[in-house]
Amino acid sequence: QVQLVESGGGLVQAGGSLRLSCAASRSISGVNAMAWYRQAPGKQRELVAAVRSGGTTTYGDSVQGRFTISRDSAWNTLYLQMNSLKPEDTATYYCNFRVPWRGDNYWGQGTQVTVSS
Repeated sequence: QVQLVESGGGLVQAGGSLRLSCAASRSISGVNAMAWYRQAPGKQRELVAAVRSGGTTTYGDSVQGRFTISRDSAWNTLYLQMNSLKPEDTATYYCNFRVPWRGDNYWGQGTQVTVSS
């Protein structure tokens, strides 16, 4: 069973930065889409950023210009560089790896990001 292991969350002051990582416990054949989602208490899970084959990236409106998604060349590890953090960025962040043609969808366990004002 493949696991996605996240790291890098924590407590930071507003204006600060964090870098999240998500590593697969083993290589997953066929992954060509990765994403970060987040969920704050009482709110729905929302897309933060995504990267697809060909280099296409997508960002949520609230993080555009502040967050950067990247991955390693082997599609084994996903990163999220978060700058200029705001209290409203406080949430549990989840990574997601997908193999669309096979219908496989993998999720990390979540890492907490707390931004103090």
